[in-house]
Amino acid sequence: MTSPTHEARPMPAWTPSAAKPPLSARMMRATWRGLPPKRHRIGWEPGLSVPAADGSPLITDHYFPREEGDFPTLLVRSPYGRGVPWSPQYGMLFAEQGFHVILQSCRGTGGSGGTFDLWRNEAADGLAAVSWLREQPWFNGTLGTVGPSYLGYVQWALALDPPPELKAMAVQVGLHDPYALFHTDGALKLENALLVGAGMTYQHRGMGPFVKATLRLKRHLKDVVNARPLRGAYAAALGQEVPWLDDVMTHPEADDPYWKGASAAAAADRPGIPTALITGWHDALVDQTFAQYARLRASGALGASEASGAEVTLLAGPWTHASALQQGWPEVFAESLAWLRAHLCDDRSGLRPTPVRVHTGGADAAWQDLDAWPLDPATTSWFPTPDGHLTRQPPTDTAALAAVRHDPAAPTPSLGGPLLSLPAGARDNGTLESRDDVLTFTGPVLTEPVTVLGAVSARISASTDTGHGDVFTRLCDVDAAGRSTNVCDGYARLRTSGEEPAHVTVPMSSTAYRFAAGHRIRWQISAGAHPRYAQNPGTGESRVEATEFVPIRVTVHADSALLLPQGEE
Repeated sequence: MTSPTHEARPMPAWTPSAAKPPLSARMMRATWRGLPPKRHRIGWEPGLSVPAADGSPLITDHYFPREEGDFPTLLVRSPYGRGVPWSPQYGMLFAEQGFHVILQSCRGTGGSGGTFDLWRNEAADGLAAVSWLREQPWFNGTLGTVGPSYLGYVQWALALDPPPELKAMAVQVGLHDPYALFHTDGALKLENALLVGAGMTYQHRGMGPFVKATLRLKRHLKDVVNARPLRGAYAAALGQEVPWLDDVMTHPEADDPYWKGASAAAAADRPGIPTALITGWHDALVDQTFAQYARLRASGALGASEASGAEVTLLAGPWTHASALQQGWPEVFAESLAWLRAHLCDDRSGLRPTPVRVHTGGADAAWQDLDAWPLDPATTSWFPTPDGHLTRQPPTDTAALAAVRHDPAAPTPSLGGPLLSLPAGARDNGTLESRDDVLTFTGPVLTEPVTVLGAVSARISASTDTGHGDVFTRLCDVDAAGRSTNVCDGYARLRTSGEEPAHVTVPMSSTAYRFAAGHRIRWQISAGAHPRYAQNPGTGESRVEATEFVPIRVTVHADSALLLPQGEE
């Protein structure tokens, strides 16, 4: 531990400010429905200066119940500013429920001093914030953290060497590995990079500049994603160069020294900080949440199946990254609030009886309570056939089955799925599947429902004519009318030699989904998904430096398979 235990001591007299939260926050707060009734009137102390680890002033707002009482504290650190939506969503709502809330702008953002440097300062600055808290007369030594996305990363960073006051975390659609946000198997997640660049650069400046930046990015997006070379092309869309974004885009390999120390995954290897994990099936960070759960479970944090014995809970809803904090906010807030009350206020009345709750999509969509997430359920294999069918019958050979050609002049487009922006989520794939650069293999009409519950994957055997290529693989549900809807997907690089196929296992994320009787299971395969992923130039050159691109022909072989973890009906 890097910091001493906060000793119990009498609470000195403290006269809170009578300031009200800003009008914009109060107006947004008034629009929410379906939330628990507020318990306290609240006050607001804006613009406090808290020293970072290097002494830089970090601008901080303090929300609090305007009543006598001994209240725990929530630390919320953000690079996106302290205004709407963060001020009402975290400052106001949680203060109304009986928490001091510290909403702090990370270095170089929201008026804070220093320079923002993606991930590198969060652990040290989080500890510096806790040191400051120890000196505040209202701090009672009980601390929790809460927040989404990068606000989840700062929680994991603090938990790498947790202060003894830290008693609970609520990580909502959260990040722990920056590399995995920007790359998959060396392929740049181009849309993510551009959207995060815009958000980190402008959102902390206020809604006006952020909206203008978002519209500018939308206008320039086509030119940026098709630029050759790709490197530096984003500057026109973002209105300026962003050094950390340039670094992110030009370091595609996970073992590059650039990424050393970026991942805070090791924080999940130590049980002891009760953690609530919340995600959506189409969240861009869904795989990171399930990785966090698996590590906490392996560390022994799961405990007994009863809520009173568990130190980690998992909630997976029918949401995207954005909709979890919009349409899903009543469930997300209630889950977070119950968890923080249980572990900071010793009030377990709001906890659900099981550690895991997932929304099963598809036929008869409903919430399902589980004792644990099924990490290793029984897996069924589905095999492609030359006539475009999908069957349970294993192939008798490994011959070439079908080929798909990725043309950089007209790249296979991305459609829906786990994105940071709209249109994310489930979409009609009909237009995509009508292209000649997309393969589909479709199973028979189901005579009874099939439930897929767990991590989906594909075993791909494929060759390329250039030695370099990609494969994008997707699970779809085809209804009785022939409409194909995406469920989950995955992406991997292919490196081949001559006519010999490469064999890769492609993780396709996790899901809880029920295929109805009368529907069909479809496996979709293509050689790209642009601009979700930057194009493979087909030459072995860097995706962001290449100026010459060649078409890539990917040939899928018969010994490929779609692997579905089937749940019990």
